[in-house]
Amino acid sequence: MDLQLNGKTALVTGASMGIGHAIARGLAAEGVRVCVVARRRNLLDELAAQIASKGHPRPEVIESDLMEEGAPERVANAAAKALGRIDILMNSAGGSQPAIGIDAGEAAWEESMRLNFVRLRQLTHAVLPGMIENGWGRVVNITGKSEPEALITANAAKAAIHAWAKGLSRVIGPKGITINSIAPGRIMSEQIRRKYSPEFRAKQSAEEIPMGRYGEPEELAVVAVFLASPVAGYVTGTVIPVDGGLRKYAF
Repeated sequence: MDLQLNGKTALVTGASMGIGHAIARGLAAEGVRVCVVARRRNLLDELAAQIASKGHPRPEVIESDLMEEGAPERVANAAAKALGRIDILMNSAGGSQPAIGIDAGEAAWEESMRLNFVRLRQLTHAVLPGMIENGWGRVVNITGKSEPEALITANAAKAAIHAWAKGLSRVIGPKGITINSIAPGRIMSEQIRRKYSPEFRAKQSAEEIPMGRYGEPEELAVVAVFLASPVAGYVTGTVIPVDGGLRKYAF
């Protein structure tokens, strides 16, 4: 299938490793000119070199911590200047936090909401005017599951993304722009390796995941790249799990 992505442009956050890294590579392989963003410049430079070595245009690199005040607007402006326009926004930056108690202070909630929802929303709203002017755009959010196993601040933040994106889809749909969210299951990453031992991963894979294993970033990236393409123009406002069947609900 021709995804009709050749010549499009994309801003990919959280691109230094894991899912964002795989998405950037997947888009570049389809002929997309990519701008990658993360805090670790050395890893972004390595990614850019890897993509260029495959014969694709070398990505633009922006070193930025999106948690800093005003960072979303600065990143959006820098990416638009580097690429000429932003057709696709891949919101891959974020992180999970450990379970907390009901007596947890406000700082934990504020930090998680800022990282996982507020900055993502701000970056998207900074990019949307250009998409509206061009009459075309794609926004894909990498979020999280809706089955909290405990009281975890990131679950609330990512549920907020789902509700915000659904409402926004009704506003930007008539302007030729779609927005969708992908809820990863157990996708191998630096964070997963740090958080879960090989023994835990093997046990969970055998007992809870119908596919019998954790997924690879590339297996999620193919869904993100499809949603970013012109051929996915009738898909918007959705939350799509990529989890090997881990989720137990039907919708």
